[in-house]
Amino acid sequence: METKPQGVSATDTEAAVGTRERVVRAASRLLQRQGYEGTGIKLIAREAGATLGSVYHFFPGGKEELAVAAIQHGDQEFADTLRTGLDSSDDPAVAVENCARLLATALRESDWTDGCPVTATALETLGRTPRIQEACYAALRNWQEVLSAKFRDCGFGEKESEDLACTVLASLEGAEVTAG
Repeated sequence: METKPQGVSATDTEAAVGTRERVVRAASRLLQRQGYEGTGIKLIAREAGATLGSVYHFFPGGKEELAVAAIQHGDQEFADTLRTGLDSSDDPAVAVENCARLLATALRESDWTDGCPVTATALETLGRTPRIQEACYAALRNWQEVLSAKFRDCGFGEKESEDLACTVLASLEGAEVTAG
């Protein structure tokens, strides 16, 4: 059973969780579209419908801490999209094709602005912000593992599954990066 600090109602707790989630989602979208350098805290707050005080309350480490949370959010969203595509067929080739179709549809529906949730930030921060780089690496590794698990389930060996997952992920990422 979760306990709340004295003087904090259930409504206050729900509002706080909602605000944090809105901030993370807004940051994730903005980083995806504009990268780390092009995304300021004030813009994130405005997009989230939150105050600067709220942003710093949830992310006292500032923009870098928020960027890590946003990348982790983007990681989970992208992994969920991969799983949806992969779960659509027992045939791994058809499943990968369905992943590509889902990603292409989302990219088209966003008017070519919502590609990979980590690429812009990963490239911009290379060698400068280790925490962000670690979050980007973890996201890419997670997506590779999602793909690799599908290939293992389809009867491929461990090494072959990992190699195939790396190739498929690079192909999907490359397609998103060059699709505009």
